Amino acid sequence: MSTRKAGLAPRVLILLLMVYLLVPLLATGLYAFAQDWQNSLLPRAWTFDWFIQMFQDLRFMEALWTSLYLCLISVVVSLVVMLPAVFVITMYFPRWESLMKGIVVLPYAVPGVVAAVGLIRTYSSGPLNIAGTSYLLVGAYFVVILPYMYQGIRNSLLTVSAAELLQAAELLGARRRQAFMNVILPNIWPGVIVSALLSFSVLFGEFVLTNMLVGGHIQTIQIYLYKRVGESGHLASAIAISYFVFILVLSMVLMKLGKKMGGVRG
Repeated sequence: MSTRKAGLAPRVLILLLMVYLLVPLLATGLYAFAQDWQNSLLPRAWTFDWFIQMFQDLRFMEALWTSLYLCLISVVVSLVVMLPAVFVITMYFPRWESLMKGIVVLPYAVPGVVAAVGLIRTYSSGPLNIAGTSYLLVGAYFVVILPYMYQGIRNSLLTVSAAELLQAAELLGARRRQAFMNVILPNIWPGVIVSALLSFSVLFGEFVLTNMLVGGHIQTIQIYLYKRVGESGHLASAIAISYFVFILVLSMVLMKLGKKMGGVRG
């Protein structure tokens, strides 16, 4: 009996947490489809007009595309840099891990406002005058997702016992590059996909840093949403729900792709 009670408590806690997280989303969804919702528990009339207005606005599609390609570029650059770097440090220079951990947690220690002001002052003059450009934003995004990429890739390497796999591959005659591409990478690929997906989600929802760095030059989906909130709450709710559905669908596609690629390579 006590075991059942002990197992029931976590389920109740998880259920309450899900309700706490989903109720605001549900209310936003109802408001996005509501035509008249003033003094009643539920909307009195429903409509798709807010979504039609949203998709008819070219600024929405441009903002969505801008956020998409900027986040994708940042994640790809981070993967290209961090994947071999974390592999080399974890496998061959474990003494450097403490230094690496200290470097990757710096984004947590520096507030976004302070980081944005420092970047603007540094890159608004001199040989690299890239203030207000996408280059500065991609560089800032790269720093923001350092902790997620590093920890995710490192945990994946430790989970699959990459050191033992590498030694076994080298004993069988494989070169280090071949062992990494054909043995290590397929085994850690699901973890890499999860890290990339988490990083993409974090960047896609980033507002403070983006608004301060390029808010007057480049309009992302979050900046677009911020500007439309004052115009119509219904329209802003439709944008927020579309944003959530987009992230959900993209996450499912990437997870399926990661599992498929991992299965094929394995």
